[in-house]
Amino acid sequence: MATRKGRTVITEKKPRFISYAAAVGKKESEGPLGKEFDRFFEDTTLGQDCWEKAESFLMKNAVMIALEKAGKGMEEIDGIFAGDLLNQCTGSAFALREFGIPFTGLYGACSTMALSLICATLAIESGGMSTCIATTSSHFCSAEKQFRFPLEYGGQRAPTAQWTVTGSGAAVLSDSGDKALPYIDKIHIGTIEDLGITDAANMGAAMAPVDVKIEP
Repeated sequence: MATRKGRTVITEKKPRFISYAAAVGKKESEGPLGKEFDRFFEDTTLGQDCWEKAESFLMKNAVMIALEKAGKGMEEIDGIFAGDLLNQCTGSAFALREFGIPFTGLYGACSTMALSLICATLAIESGGMSTCIATTSSHFCSAEKQFRFPLEYGGQRAPTAQWTVTGSGAAVLSDSGDKALPYIDKIHIGTIEDLGITDAANMGAAMAPVDVKIEP
C-alpha cells in the first residue's frame, strides 16, 4: 500500500521475535531501563584499545546473547542485517566476520535498528530466508570522533548536542515459532523530508517527525 508519505507492507508470514538481547555501557545501565539489559560494561572501552573496537565488541556480545537465548547455532541463521555509526559499517563487519553468517551491511544513522528489522522482515516475507538477525550498535566516544571531534580534542559541546547511546541491540526473527511471541505485522518505509534544520549538532530536531513544529 503506497501513499505520498511512503509505503506500508502488511506481512503475511508475521515474522516472530524468537529472541532479543542488548549489551550497553555504564551510563545506560544506570538509567531507568538498566535492569532490562542483558549485559553491561563498567569500562567505557570494554577492555578494548580503541572506541571503534569497543563498539564492535558491543555488537558481538548482543548477537551472541540473542543466539544463545534463541537456542540457535550460527549455521541456523540465513542472514544477518547489521549497521553502526562508523564508516563502511566497520564496527559491524569486524564484530560479525567470524560468525560465518551471510551479512548485509546497513547505514541509517539512528534509524538503523528499524532499517535492519525492515530488511530482515522483507527477506523472510519473500521466502528467501527463514531465520534472520537484525542488529545495530553505537558508542558515544566513537560517534563523537566520527561526527564531531575526538574527545581528546577537548572541544566544548554545543547546547543542542545529543548524547549518543553506548550499546547494541540484536533480535532474531523467524517465520516459525510460538504464535504467542511478538511479531511484525506491518512495516512502513517513509519518504525523505527536509525540515530545514541547519544546526549540525541538533540531530534531534533533524530527525523529529515532519508533523512536529520545531523551533531551532
